[in-house]
Parts: sequence; C-alpha cells; structure tokens
Amino acid sequence: MHIVVCIKQVPDSGQIRVHPVTNTIMRQGVPTIINPYDLFALEEALRLRDKFGGEVTVLTMGPPMASDSLRKALTFGADRAVLLTDRFFAGSDTLATSFALASAIAKIGETFGPPDVVFTGKQTIDGDTAQVGPGIAKRLNLLQLTYVAKIAELDLDGRSITIERRAEGGVQVLKTRLPCLITMLEATNEMRRGSMDDALRAARAEIVTWSAAEAGIEDMTKCGLRGSPTVVKRVFAPGARAEKAALVDLSGKDAGAAADALIDAVFARTPTLEADMARLSAGF
Repeated sequence: MHIVVCIKQVPDSGQIRVHPVTNTIMRQGVPTIINPYDLFALEEALRLRDKFGGEVTVLTMGPPMASDSLRKALTFGADRAVLLTDRFFAGSDTLATSFALASAIAKIGETFGPPDVVFTGKQTIDGDTAQVGPGIAKRLNLLQLTYVAKIAELDLDGRSITIERRAEGGVQVLKTRLPCLITMLEATNEMRRGSMDDALRAARAEIVTWSAAEAGIEDMTKCGLRGSPTVVKRVFAPGARAEKAALVDLSGKDAGAAADALIDAVFARTPTLEADMARLSAGF
C-alpha cells in the first residue's frame, strides 16, 4: 500500500502580525510550522500504514527551507519525503498549486509506485480556502472524500474504502473505490510522538528534491503567478468590536432556569434572531 500525504509549511499563526500601514502580513521573523490540519492527515496515513503495511510519502511545495517540515514529518514515521521547489512556483494561488502538486504526485506514482490514497488536511491556516485538495483530485481524476472525520473500513483486496464524513446536520457514511483523495478534519486523531529511531533516520535522510522540469511539468504558464488568476486586493486586520459583552446573572437558578435566562438574554440583544430561527426550522 502506498499513501501520499501533502503537507505545507506555514507561518505560525499565533505570531503573525499585520503591517499597520500597508495592511499586509508581516512574515519576517515569524517561525514556520507544519500546517496543523495536515498533521491529522499524516497521522491517519501512518495508522493505515501501520495496520496494512506499505509506505507513506510526504510531499510539499515550497522554498528549500520547506525541507525542515519534511524532516519533521519523517521524525513522526513517514517513509519518504519529496520537496517540489522551483522559482517558477513563486506566487502560486490554489489553481497553480494544485496543478504543481498533481504533477508531482503523478511523478511519485511513476517513480515509487502509484498511490492508493492521497491525504491532505481540510485546509491551510494561511490560505483557508480548502481548494487545493479537491483541485488535486480533479486533476488526477481521483474520487474525493472531503471533511473526513473517521476511516471506518479499508478493503485492499476489494479496492474500497468506507469513511464517515462530517456534514451539515449530521454524519455521512460513504464508500468508494480506490485510489481516492481524502481531506481530513481537525481533532480526528492525535499526532503520535516520533521515536528516537525515526528522529535519527530523519536527520540523515535524503530529501528527494524536484524542480518543475524534474516533476514532469512542461507547461510553465500553469505555474506561479502566470498560472494564478487569483488576485489579492487587500489583507487587513478586523477592527475592534464596539459592542461589549453582556453579564447575565444566573445566581440562585437551577439548570433549567439558567438556560431560559440565557436564551431570553440572547433574544433580547438580537430581536430578529427568534424569528429567523423559526423561519429556518420551518424550512426543514
């Protein structure tokens, strides 16, 4: 079994600042981390590898320094790391990124064996678009399972997978054939602690590094800024809210009375909420 996990090195969101004049994100001096959502995808891939055997290949696109995140993934137990790096990728939006990653995954399949499952996180904390995973699936003609909360069953002989997908109003249980692409939800598992053996292996491991040409990309007009129709007009920090929090006195009330008091307080502050909720309920 071969699993490919796409990860991204992102700025630590807890330390990002917005320039007060230009309203652009200030990345200088901000430490980078593996996108937190991608860690849930990586852990799920490692669990499948541990159960069914095979290999886990981690893939990222970025500058040479992105190899740090790949080595971190190796310390968790991944078997192989591939870095896609080229100046032609600079300024890529989700369309260009999905094209480059899909090309690299196709190259991985030719070099190390075709993947049975491709994992990504549901989105990244720096872009928050959730478009790259589905974009990769479309380009590789893979069935896609998004917002997956649990892998219920994997049948390698029957080439099928059954998952639980969190959806509006409940949980969907879906079954599809392999190969497929899965985007994992947050809080679906807990990232393991890497072993000492894996840490030593990661330190001396050779990161497979491909340029655009080495990844089999021939049409450079689909990469970087030239292949990115998205234009970011402005990045800004939200202003401080003028409305202050209300204090509701619940002293001396039992659970039922406290709940009623809170609901009454909410409806009092937002007069249209009760009518809006009634209208939505009538639509179900």
